[in-house]
Amino acid sequence: MRFWRSLTQLMLVGLVGFCLTLALHACQSAKAPQTPAATGSIAASPAPTIAPTPAPLPPETAAIAASAWPNGLFNPPRGDVRFVVISDLNSYYGATTYDPEVDKGMKLVPFWQPDVVLCSGDMVAGQDPTLSDERLRAMWAAFDQQVAEPLRRAKLPYGFTIGNHDASSALGVTGQFLFQRERNAAVEYWQNPAHDPGVQFIDKYEFPFYFTFEYNDIFFLVWDGSSNHIPKEKLAWVEKTLASEKAQSAKMRILLGHLPLYAVAIGRNESAEVMENADQLQAMLEKYNIHT
Repeated sequence: MRFWRSLTQLMLVGLVGFCLTLALHACQSAKAPQTPAATGSIAASPAPTIAPTPAPLPPETAAIAASAWPNGLFNPPRGDVRFVVISDLNSYYGATTYDPEVDKGMKLVPFWQPDVVLCSGDMVAGQDPTLSDERLRAMWAAFDQQVAEPLRRAKLPYGFTIGNHDASSALGVTGQFLFQRERNAAVEYWQNPAHDPGVQFIDKYEFPFYFTFEYNDIFFLVWDGSSNHIPKEKLAWVEKTLASEKAQSAKMRILLGHLPLYAVAIGRNESAEVMENADQLQAMLEKYNIHT
């Protein structure tokens, strides 16, 4: 989906990740009560916990953070894991550059020192049948240069889902993908070993459209929400995966998809902009205790 983009938007999206940080902190197991010391004995004092020294910020990150006023950038208390969430980076159709706000937002990522960067799609500016294969490759090359490569260089795992402007799964009247070439380009980019997103995969079922990965005992399932329809056989894989011991034994289960189940804004409530069978999908996610 195409939204008005600004630094404020990117940072608000990032705050969603920080809310996850606080939620995960609350999910930590309670500590077992300590056994009282025997009468006449002296209880040993616990060793003081020394917080690790944060790594110095890159100069461009420090400069942007220093310019935030009057109270600086929001930086919540750290839990047991921290995500930064980004989304809808794309500019005009076929763009091979990104708006300055996107570049600035990416430079700010190190400020929060995330464990994982998550993206809910629209990394490039496709969904245009007139774009040539060469243009599609150029768009993904620009994404790599300005978004993915800096994250790889920082050794930050990148969990993502495909959006409609990346590789729409919309079907034509013949039941074929309307944007098959864009889907081919996405597969070509993401299945190149040089573009490894750095996550710990569990199942690369139909990567990059359907797959699972984990981090710190958190189970992530990615489905193809680049259109409002998920085929029956893919939903069967989703349910089987969510019911698996691996998923159910995790301390948290997170779903990544592009389109929402229900409309979240006026003007974004058309049938093509939300998942079909939303009530059925919600019931399935609740059944398997998906946290987000």
